[in-house]
Formats: sequence, C-alpha cells, structure tokens
Amino acid sequence: MGGPASGGLAVVTGASSGIGKATALALAAQGWRVVLVARTRAKLDDVAAAMSGLPGRGIVEALDATDPAAVLAMAARVNRDLGTPDLVVNCAGAGRWRFVEETAPSEALAMMGAPYFAAFNFTRAFMTGMLARRRGQIIHIDSPASLVPWPGATGYTAARWALRGLHEALCQDLRGTRVRSCRVVFAEVSSQYFVHNAGSHERMPAIARTIPVTKPERCAEVILRVVGSRRKLVVHPFMLRFYRWLHLVAPGPVRWLVAQTGWKRR
Repeated sequence: MGGPASGGLAVVTGASSGIGKATALALAAQGWRVVLVARTRAKLDDVAAAMSGLPGRGIVEALDATDPAAVLAMAARVNRDLGTPDLVVNCAGAGRWRFVEETAPSEALAMMGAPYFAAFNFTRAFMTGMLARRRGQIIHIDSPASLVPWPGATGYTAARWALRGLHEALCQDLRGTRVRSCRVVFAEVSSQYFVHNAGSHERMPAIARTIPVTKPERCAEVILRVVGSRRKLVVHPFMLRFYRWLHLVAPGPVRWLVAQTGWKRR
C-alpha cells in the first residue's frame, strides 16, 4: 500500500489555504505529523496553531515550492529530523484563465511553476527515501482542465496537463516498487482561488454550472479516503465523473459542447 491510514508523516504543499489547509487539518485530526509548506509563514503558523488539541501536529516550512534548491534543503531537514514521509500531497497551484495571446511568457512560466514544477520538485526530493523504504504515496491535486480543455485558459490548461503527464509517467516508473502516485481531480472549489485570479470565474464554461461546488473540507475527506489505496485517479464530484465518462465515450461532442458554452474572444 502507499502508506499508513493514520499516524504517519505527511508533507502538504499549498497548506496555507484552500484544499491544502483543509487536508493538513484533516490529517492532523487522524494523528498525522504534517509538514506545512507554502510561501507565507504567518499563514502556516495559523494553520499549525489550529492543530493545537488535535492528535497530530504541524511543522512549518515556509518556502517557494517552485525553487528546487529550497525544496531539496527542506527535504534534507525533514529526512534528518522526522524521517521519510509516508505521504506527499501536491496542492500548490495558481494561474489565471487567459487566451495564449493574452498571456505573457513570464505568466505562462509562473503557471507551469505551480502546479507542475512544484509537484516535480517535491516528488523528486522525497522519492529516493520512499523507494529505499519500499513504501510511500504521492497525491497530486489537479483541475478538470486536465480532463477536457475549455476556451480562454491556454497556459492554465497546459500546466494542468503537465501535472497529469507527471502522474502518468510516475505510474509507469513506480511499477513494482510499492510507491504509489494518484491524481485527484476536483471541479470548482469554494476557496480563494478566483479571488486571487480575477476574471477567471467568468470564463468558466456554462456547462460547468451543472456541477456542484465543493468545499475544501469535503475535498480533504475525499483525499483522506485515497491515502493508502492503490487508486490512480479520483474524480469528484459525481457530475464531473459523469462528464469525464461521457468524454471517454464521445470526445468530439463533449469538446464541442464545452467550446460552445465557453468564453468567446471579445
């Protein structure tokens, strides 16, 4: 299996808010020690303080997940002081939804940085220890854009497909090792994402409004059910799973529908 169901050591990126924060708190409630990773120390300190009284605890590591040297230094501290993690949850991600001609190269690079390079850095940093121990699990939090692209989100979509590619490659690389990779795809989540990425919500295809919005706490419940399992892909909620199935059966019509209900160039 990928790791213990409770009481292990987890590393969670993007842990200062949204799905990352909710997942970190849910893990601590089950007795996990959780390394909290994000750029803003004050926010991570608040999350660690919120774990007071829970069976587990939080260890704050404020850094930029897209900086490979910082990630390697952090991993060395964790391996030395806490041991090899049983679980890494790659939640770090950002990016506005824009057409390619609206997207500066620097912004496209930043969107590729999180989620893709952040996930790559953390996976690489802890993989050697997991392989040596023959146990571990990496969970990548991904977007519906990695299932079916929609208009007006070119750089964002490319970054999510890069994360999908990382997971798919890992599944091949890790055969026979007992180290697992899993990709969890959520539809719209009631977090601060759209506040920090102004103008993106308006570009959501109208068909997406048929999919219920999920709270971060519910996302955390879904993620915790994946911990220790052999599952490689989880899609939530049901309506998103239905559209994914429909896309597998009839990809052309589904892409046409998404395009027709999506954002149009002004």
